[in-house]
Amino acid sequence: MNLILRNKFSKLFLLIVFSFFLLGCNAKLNRGLKNGDLLFVTAKETGLSGAINNVTQKEKNNSFDHIGILEKNKDGAFVLHAAPEGGSQKQTLRQFVLEQAKEGQRVVVYRLKPEYQKTIPSAIRKANEMLGKPYNFNYILDENSFYCSDFIERAFRKDNIFKLEPMTFIDQKTCKTNTFWEEFYRKKNLKVPEGELGCNPNGLAGSDKLERIKEL
Repeated sequence: MNLILRNKFSKLFLLIVFSFFLLGCNAKLNRGLKNGDLLFVTAKETGLSGAINNVTQKEKNNSFDHIGILEKNKDGAFVLHAAPEGGSQKQTLRQFVLEQAKEGQRVVVYRLKPEYQKTIPSAIRKANEMLGKPYNFNYILDENSFYCSDFIERAFRKDNIFKLEPMTFIDQKTCKTNTFWEEFYRKKNLKVPEGELGCNPNGLAGSDKLERIKEL
């Protein structure tokens, strides 16, 4: 009987210690973050990530392939975003950051400048309304599916925080359509949407309405 009780108390003690560890990690992760912060994920050099960055990177310091918006409330800190796996979704901040770390990618925090902070509550409401929509794998705007930067642009669209711009799939080195995107759209029996309106994480990060805060 004593052995059983000791085992139960040992398990309870470990659970308590683990809970405090998680609380400490979450507190450290949340420190300095504000509701409505934009979380940009650094791009990889290969695959889809590299192909996106190849035709969208504008500055050496800005190299991103994904973006989400932070919602902080009484229940914790969450990231609302559109991703290939899971579509438009809400994740805990911790889960979001860990997923990027597993892929060797980092998360960089940007924040709307003070004069635009008032747009955040309505943007987060809109983002929550869009949850559950599938991911837009064609990267051509439609009303039934969203890709990551599209999701964020729509969230702030009412207040014109970001702008849709003509998309380009031109390789910056060769000045020709990037071969990845030629093959990508060929397999979908679609024409490369060169010049059609859209957005991308690097373009959003370059907005003069944002300021870079820190790297998580």
